[in-house]
Amino acid sequence: VQLQASGGGLVQPGGSLRLSCAASGRTVSSYGMGWFRQAPGKEREFVASISNNGGSTSYADSVKGRFTISRDNAKNALYLQMNTLKPEDTAVYFCARRGGSWPSGTSNDYDYWGRGTQVTVSS
Repeated sequence: VQLQASGGGLVQPGGSLRLSCAASGRTVSSYGMGWFRQAPGKEREFVASISNNGGSTSYADSVKGRFTISRDNAKNALYLQMNTLKPEDTAVYFCARRGGSWPSGTSNDYDYWGRGTQVTVSS
């Protein structure tokens, strides 16, 4: 499975971005998916995850109420809608496929990772 994140960019505080993750090679419809991020000088951290059928989601406390994870299994795609962005959201964002069907906030549960997309929140 190859995963490619896109949609990052420079946005002002309070703005919005929508990240996409395209999966190729194999279908990801049977697997949970997630978004993680890594800021300069910091460890990678969990952002959001979603079950295989989209019926269950999980979010980091820092993004709850502002970010929404979704997926379109027909398109083999994963999304992250990010609203009310803050400077502390600045990071490289990665999408990943986990080995099971349920959401997970643990990076070790994920077996395929895509290249990240840079999100910069600054005025």
